[in-house]
Parts: sequence; structure tokens; C-alpha cells
Amino acid sequence: MSDIVIREVAKDVWIFSRPFARLGIFPMGGRSTAIKLQQGGVWVLASTPLTQDTRNKIDELGEVKYIIGADAVHHLFLGEFKRAYPNAKLIGVEGAIGNMSDKSLRFDGLWGRDPPGTNYGFEDEIKHCYFSGFRNEDVAFLHTPSKSLIEADLLLNLPANEQYSKSSSSVYGTIKPDSWFHRAIIKSTTTNAEAMRRDATTVANWDFDRIIPCHGDVIETDGNRMWRALYNAFIN
Repeated sequence: MSDIVIREVAKDVWIFSRPFARLGIFPMGGRSTAIKLQQGGVWVLASTPLTQDTRNKIDELGEVKYIIGADAVHHLFLGEFKRAYPNAKLIGVEGAIGNMSDKSLRFDGLWGRDPPGTNYGFEDEIKHCYFSGFRNEDVAFLHTPSKSLIEADLLLNLPANEQYSKSSSSVYGTIKPDSWFHRAIIKSTTTNAEAMRRDATTVANWDFDRIIPCHGDVIETDGNRMWRALYNAFIN
């Protein structure tokens, strides 16, 4: 039986949640997100394997036009997505290049390399903010129609209950956005405080209620307050 949980969290926004243990030990969960765009086509943040169940649902939504790598470390499955959808644009972060074993993969866009303000074609529905002052060089995304913030390592919401709901493995460990421990993690992974202040404030000023993290449970409501609680020291 598949251990992936596939569900629609908002109209045309689908998540693919599965177990993932950091270093094979700590259960953080993994999640991909697929969005059926109003302009046509599908935008996918690809952070989990492209299983048959995953592909079946994505194909139901339409033609994949964008494959997104959310930061420098969420790159493991970009190759299999690109091979499955060769006509899609592959967009990631410059910091992922050195971490990837498959050096043949060609990107159509790279945050950190491309000039600030570069548009990739989906901005009518999905905004993006590149965190150059964060160790993993994450990108935060705002799906404006559903008021959903989508991100990888910028905010955790553990334990990963949904992601382990079909698994025989136990889930443990609590890291909440409004905890001192999570704020300490953010401080320790900040490489440029000025850039973090700029980008954390940009996201805080976005209009969102839901947060879809790669690691941990979806925050269905009150997401903007949780973001501000985590990044309070950086928000202007």
C-alpha cells in the first residue's frame, strides 16, 4: 500500500505528503505541491518521488509547465520530474547546482543567478521571494487565489502527522513556528541578517492564511501570524 497522502487543500491546490526522516533518523516528512493554474497548465514544487499515484493525479490536472526546486537541498527528484515532463520549464536555485549528482540537468531559470525581479511566467498567480540570506537559499511562494504560502525549509510545523499517517513508522518531535527553538534554528541558519530582514518582511506583507510546508503539517489558518511569530526579530 502506498504511504503517500494525496489531497486537495484548496481549489486546484494539491499536496503529496509522505514519510521522510532527516539523516534517516528524525521524522520530518516530505511534501510536493501541484497547482492547476488558471491560465492553463500545472506548476509543481517537486520535493518527493514521482510515484505512479503522484503522476496520475498531476496528469489529471493538466500539462506540467513548471517544475520548481524550492532551495539548494530539495533537488533529489528534479531529474525524474524533468524526464517525465521534458517540455516543462525547470526552475531552481543556483545553490542546488553544486549539490546535485546529475550535472546534465539543465535549468531554465535559477534564483540567485538570474537578476532580481526576473519573471518566469507564473507570476499572475504565484509570487516568489528568494531568501539569499538563508543558508539553504530558499524561495517562498504565494499562491494568491488560495492565499497559500508554500515553502520548504523556511518554516517547519512538526510533528509530521499527516506525512506519517499511512506509515508504520512512529512520528515524534515537536518544532512549532512560534517556539523559541524554531527561532533559534532560523537565527543559526541566517547568513545575511540584512537580506533576511528584507525577505522575511516581504513575505510577512503578503496576504496569506494557509502555509504549506515541505516538513510538517499544513497550517490551515492563521498562517501569517505564525510567520510573523517565527520571524519577529527580522520583520521591519
